[in-house]
Amino acid sequence: MGRFADLCGEVAASLEEGVDELTLPPEVWDRLRSDWEEEDVEDAIALVRESLLQSELIDAADSLSARLVDLLAEYGTPEAFQKAGAGEARLSIEAIGQLARRVARLEEVLETFRDNPPDEHAGFQALRQRLADHGIEAEMASGRADDADED
Repeated sequence: MGRFADLCGEVAASLEEGVDELTLPPEVWDRLRSDWEEEDVEDAIALVRESLLQSELIDAADSLSARLVDLLAEYGTPEAFQKAGAGEARLSIEAIGQLARRVARLEEVLETFRDNPPDEHAGFQALRQRLADHGIEAEMASGRADDADED
């Protein structure tokens, strides 16, 4: 496994942006083929690409999640929550509940990838508590309100 890790490191250091994706320059291919089977080099390229894409995905999810936490936190006040429940908000209470549940789960998953945990967001926590107090979280978890996002 150590040798393959070395190959992956060499591939990562040598990859260049091509027209459609990251590629190895021909001279690097030739050099690596002298020590490795072509399939091993291709596997290393695939592993490095996946790792880079995963990093990009995590960064994008982290950024999106932070913005959604901020957006949803606005509905954490009693007044805003009441307006949403009365249908007077831009988002329906069902949409707010669905988003809050998914963002909470995303935040849990992202914790394993973050170096520093985000600040506690009192507004988002207040919203989750209001949703739970009104039974919206339980309704969402049971799947009754998930019918809207099955498409």
